[in-house]
Amino acid sequence: MLEIIIAGGWLMVPILLCSTLAVAIIIERFWSLRRSRVVPDGVGEQVEEWAAHDELDLEHLNRLRKGSALGQVLAVALANRHRSRDVIKEAVEDTGRHVVHELSRFLNTLGTIAGITPLLGLLGTVVGMIRVFSAIMIHGVGNANELAGGISEALITTAAGLTVAIPSYFFYRYFRGVVEEYVVSMEEQAISLIGAIERGNVAKIKARGS
Repeated sequence: MLEIIIAGGWLMVPILLCSTLAVAIIIERFWSLRRSRVVPDGVGEQVEEWAAHDELDLEHLNRLRKGSALGQVLAVALANRHRSRDVIKEAVEDTGRHVVHELSRFLNTLGTIAGITPLLGLLGTVVGMIRVFSAIMIHGVGNANELAGGISEALITTAAGLTVAIPSYFFYRYFRGVVEEYVVSMEEQAISLIGAIERGNVAKIKARGS
């Protein structure tokens, strides 16, 4: 393996660095985008239980906010529950943008790696072919070792670039899909909670009026 890397020339260095970074990002995103960490089951039921026991105080809201990404969104809605629907919705949207940004962290880097590693491989191909033609100019076509060195450099860098790019692009699209799925789920639960808060506020106003 080491001989193959060396034969690929200096362009194998950035390709290997991209490979290491891509693996680190993929592992980190798998850990950070676990469902139990983003949209765990039972959060809505927990909020309803707190509301039923009149436990929507600062301590419980902080616990909800720290528990998951969904909890951050719902906690903001609950913290503004005594305000108008428009204020609650705006607060939820602001928090949602921050949450989505956090969920998408490093994905642009992974997409960039998927885009540049084939180009690095292509550059290696060009450099290798330049070596081949330079060897032909100097030694003619009779020196097979000189020609083989340039050709092997061209092929190795191309293969290495594609080997890094293909799984990087696959996981980039996969994690994008996971984030979009989580965002839809959080939007649905946030809208449901806002509706419940609005109904509760209306009921309180009617009760005071009567």
